[in-house]
Order: sequence, then structure tokens, then C-alpha cells
Amino acid sequence: MFHDFHQSWSIRIKDALNAGRLPKGLGAFVEQRPAMGRGTEGPIVNPPVTPIVRRTTNELCWGRANRIVVKHHFGRTIAVIEILSPGNKDSRAALRDFVEKTIDFLRKGIHVLIVDLFPPTPRDPFGMHKVIWDEIEEEDFTFPAGKDRILASYETGGERAAYIEPIAVGDTLPDMPLFLTNYLHIMVPLEPTYRATWEASLEDVRLAVETGVMPETDAE
Repeated sequence: MFHDFHQSWSIRIKDALNAGRLPKGLGAFVEQRPAMGRGTEGPIVNPPVTPIVRRTTNELCWGRANRIVVKHHFGRTIAVIEILSPGNKDSRAALRDFVEKTIDFLRKGIHVLIVDLFPPTPRDPFGMHKVIWDEIEEEDFTFPAGKDRILASYETGGERAAYIEPIAVGDTLPDMPLFLTNYLHIMVPLEPTYRATWEASLEDVRLAVETGVMPETDAE
């Protein structure tokens, strides 16, 4: 269900940016990241024998996911918006993959906005921003009281800067800056696009999220 919501929200953000927020010559696109960590199907033939065996069907990453990219003249990527999924935090490998990709964007001069609406885990106890920023410069960071979700916009170039907005469940999502060049940014409308996506979701989905109870399936 979240993947469907994630994809719909990404498209609404992309449409909002293309409807006059981006300067002429720039365009926003939804770019799909391919699944990772999926092996071949079928039984294992002659499996090795060891005293302890562990198996899991968990993916190394969250399968397919979407990011919003802003490109110059439909070519070079200059900025990226990443909306985190649960799978970005469900293992050390998945979290490491996300952090390394974000740092790679910044090293290449690509500005990044991350939207992390999921609670911290033992792998990111102070939020995803601290994990990312520690790769650049280790600094103390703690959540303000009652606010444990993070929006963070990264400006990269001669100097890197992070613009951080801690939020709580139930808060109105503020517009966040997305840098296009150093010192030049646009504001991304998170709340109206989120609200439009939520209101267009299936009633059963909204009810499941609000109550924590999955709808019963029809008996065959």
C-alpha cells in the first residue's frame, strides 16, 4: 500500500514543480529505481551442510521505488527529492545503500531533499539526517521534544549546507527548499501534494491506516 501512495505522491510533487515552480529549461521527472537483491527463483540443489543455517526472504532494498529528479534541458540531473520508504531502514544494508547514494549525489554536485516520515530505528536512532551528515562532518544532533521525523534539504557545491525541519506525526508538512544551484532554491509543496494523494486513496486504505485494522477479504 505504501508503494502505491509513494508513487502517487511523487507524481503530484513532480506535477507541482513543473506547473510553474521550476525556472525555464528545467524539468522534474519521476525516476524509478530498480529492485535490488532479488535472486533467482527455485529450490536450492544440493545445499551445503553447516551447523547453523539462516534464510530470509527479505529484500536488500525495498524493491522498486521512485525518486523525483530535476534535470537541466532534459539531460543533466541537478537535484533529487527522495521520499523514504520503510525498506530504506529495515536492514543495515538497505540504510547503507541509501546513505551512500545520497552522499554520491552530493559529491557529484547534485542537491538533495529527503522526506523521512518514518520513526527512527536502532540503525538511525537520531534520524536519517544525522546518519547522512556524519559522512560529511560528525556533529551532535538530537530531536526536539516530541518531533522525531525529519525533512532535510542539502545544498552542495563549494560549501555544503543542510536545512533541517524536525516534525511530529500530525504536523502540517512545511514547504521545503530544493536547491537548483548554490544560493538558488525553489519551495516544494509537501502538505498540499500529500493531502491530495491521501484524499485520492481508496477508502479501505485510509481506514486501515487510521485504525490499524486491515479490511477483511471476501471469502471465496
